[in-house]
Amino acid sequence: MSSEPPTPGSVDRRHVVVVGGGMVAQRFVEALRARDDAGAWRVTVFAEEPRKPYDRVGLTRYFEVRDAEELTLGDPALWDDPLVDLHRDCAVASIDREARTVTDRLGRVHAYDELVLATGSSAAMPPIDGNDLPGVFVYRTIDDVAALRGWVEAKREAGRVETRGGVVERPVRGAVVGGGLLGLEAAGALKALGAQATVIQFGTHLMDVQIDLGGGHALKRLINDKGISVRTDTATKAIRPHRRTGHVGRMDFADGGRLDVDVVVMATGVRPRDELARAAGLEVGGRGGAVVDLTCRTADEHVWAIGEVACIEGRCLGLVAPGNTMAEVVADRLLGGEATFPGADTATKLKLSGVDVASFGDAHGRTEKSVEIVWADPLRGVYSKLVMADDARTLLGGVFVGDAGPYASLRPMLGAELPGDPSAFLLPEGAGGAPTLELPDDANVCSCNNVSAGTIRGAVTEHACTDVAGVKACTRAGTTCGACLPLVTKLTKTELAKAGVEVSNALCEHFELSRAQLFDAVRVADLHTFSEIIARFGRVPDARGCDICKPTVASILASLGNGHILAGEQATLQDTNDHMLANMQKDGTYSVVPRMPGGEVTPEGLIVVGQVAKDFGLYTKITGGQRIDMFGARVEQLPEIWRRLVDAGFESGHAYGKSLRTVKSCVGSTWCRYGVQDSVGMAVELELRYRGLRSPHKLKLGVSGCARECAEARGKDVGVIATDQGWNVYVGGNGGQTPRHAQLFAENLSSAELLRTIDRFLMLYIRTADRLQRTAPWVEEYEGGLEAIRQVVVEDSLGIGADLDAAMAQHVEGYEDEWKAVLEDPEKLARFGSFVNAPTTPDPTLAYVPERGQKRPATADEVASGADGPVDPELVSALTSPVLVAGPTLEVRA
Repeated sequence: MSSEPPTPGSVDRRHVVVVGGGMVAQRFVEALRARDDAGAWRVTVFAEEPRKPYDRVGLTRYFEVRDAEELTLGDPALWDDPLVDLHRDCAVASIDREARTVTDRLGRVHAYDELVLATGSSAAMPPIDGNDLPGVFVYRTIDDVAALRGWVEAKREAGRVETRGGVVERPVRGAVVGGGLLGLEAAGALKALGAQATVIQFGTHLMDVQIDLGGGHALKRLINDKGISVRTDTATKAIRPHRRTGHVGRMDFADGGRLDVDVVVMATGVRPRDELARAAGLEVGGRGGAVVDLTCRTADEHVWAIGEVACIEGRCLGLVAPGNTMAEVVADRLLGGEATFPGADTATKLKLSGVDVASFGDAHGRTEKSVEIVWADPLRGVYSKLVMADDARTLLGGVFVGDAGPYASLRPMLGAELPGDPSAFLLPEGAGGAPTLELPDDANVCSCNNVSAGTIRGAVTEHACTDVAGVKACTRAGTTCGACLPLVTKLTKTELAKAGVEVSNALCEHFELSRAQLFDAVRVADLHTFSEIIARFGRVPDARGCDICKPTVASILASLGNGHILAGEQATLQDTNDHMLANMQKDGTYSVVPRMPGGEVTPEGLIVVGQVAKDFGLYTKITGGQRIDMFGARVEQLPEIWRRLVDAGFESGHAYGKSLRTVKSCVGSTWCRYGVQDSVGMAVELELRYRGLRSPHKLKLGVSGCARECAEARGKDVGVIATDQGWNVYVGGNGGQTPRHAQLFAENLSSAELLRTIDRFLMLYIRTADRLQRTAPWVEEYEGGLEAIRQVVVEDSLGIGADLDAAMAQHVEGYEDEWKAVLEDPEKLARFGSFVNAPTTPDPTLAYVPERGQKRPATADEVASGADGPVDPELVSALTSPVLVAGPTLEVRA
């Protein structure tokens, strides 16, 4: 039986009610609206929580971002759709199947044509004596995480004692009951909060549902190395209160052991939220969940269930991927399709406390006559296993701990024959020579969004997608957890090549090399001018270049320490902003931004900046990077403005260059009562270290003195957040048209380790990124992604660490202020004149009007109505001639 689809274009739309506001509910609404071109359905969603659907898989990130909005799923515009109505903090209280209505918690009755249950599950609370004591938490929602964070922070504050030698802090002792996915996430969260963490696992090993005993032992060693204790084969008998506070104080175990604790997190599994289904008389499974068929329909033809509340093929599935698949099935069915549930993909890949873990298929080798191939390297902390059929060729499953690199390529081959020796896929890189895999079209590449290899190939051949970004937008592959992105990239490039589409990395018509290749070529050949470079590596040796390759070569030479950018031939390579060491504005004037490292400036410095702005009639504004921008400087005024600033100790802020812009900071431990490290001092050190560092695109850094993140460090190319143990560093963030959050790269670094890590990261980016590529897309497109970059930077996997260190040391040692260098060189200084034959004559084509106590460029209408010069002479006291009309500046240069 299938639901009769609405008539396309009908005025009377049918109404589907969704009970639940989680990840799977969001996917259902997204899928239905994306396919319902005729607008035949309107959707009403009832969410129990007071927020939009959010990423529950990434719940631990809430400790870092501390903003629930940062975890919101999908495009926020979905909830502004006129055909979608989201009721937050409004659970459904009952269902009347006969009347086809639901009643919400406020007593309001809502009719439906079709009802979709997406109520998910709740955290299981084991029947342990004392499980209701203050200090016992579950780990399921943002509210759970926020409550846990508040408790731990309060305990830390209470444990601080002032002594003659300073403040002594008693560590907060935490325990997690349950060693599965959720338990290890919770343990990592406790560590992130500065608490001690012990995992109590009833079974023989960690993650016993997903991985085998060997993988569990390897995982335990790696988790121990992260400072998290593990007790396996341990049953918790009772939780005892502290005799003074009445809060959690001790755990007693069945074997007679005990553990003193200040906080306990229960992570022993989940139970389907099927109470509405039960009350409505729907059939539920033996272990709970509304029973559905392969169309995800219950016994009631107008009621569907998806996600963790659905009991499909006799079980409830606690993973987001099969839930998303169910959502797609129901959306298809409501629109007249015939989709059915294809079966659950229970493959798992995640990073737990910085440790890679992945499994798929028959990970435990339970298939009769199956063969297991195991590679274990305890020194590297790596455990890998493939489960093969008795023919030793057909792949049945796999486990990866410590290094999940082969997972992306092998998981789609589940049930297929592997070419060559299967053990070659497990050996370390460079040792085995694993053969290339040709994925069949039906191989599932992205389990989160149920995207096959054939769909990705079709995006190239049928939908004319010519890059990875286009394929992602077309198919949704790689847009959720990102684990499949390397494989998506590989498939896209392979298919483009097969289709005869040249995947060219050429910089421009003058160079066949990419920017990264050209960078290495120039470095190795030790070339220092554009003429030498194009003669050696250009397609046409005597070509003059273009507006793509000239500034790119200029940036490469500057990154390699080739002297001042206006020295000799280099001056002809620069674009307008770099040529004038200032940013050109809409009226042809320039803005001047002196460097203020970390946003720190003395009162004397502020007075100088203010006086310069007043004397030259400049418009002033505080920038987002914690500096002062002065607008409206004419070209002939620039040297004198620089001279005044340089004499006061300022230097160029490089606001005009593809280089380091700013290092934003909060006040940190210097003033703030929450700060745990000196964020201003670190920001100043970073800015002075990387000032003038030329790169493929602009660079922005941020340093926050605690996890409250007032400096917005995770929106920067490199973000640093203080911890009690040192510094956490995040990479690959940016604002702009496509904002990205930086990802955790390394934890609890000392100041010296932090500098070395950022040094190497930036130098690797400078050497390998494409022209005008920010760090976020560079990280995404780098072969192997963030983990491969981490191995190069942190583990020196390519053996180039010393080379990267030396390159940064050369930059630091060779730095010079570009403004000061111009002021000291008459030849360079001569460039800064308004006209060749009258270098000090002000441009007569500029017009301004007053606004909020300052001046701004006049519009064409204002000029036409008589804006013939500055109205307030005090604002522009330095202007020496009448200002007449608004328009572009004419620059005539030899």
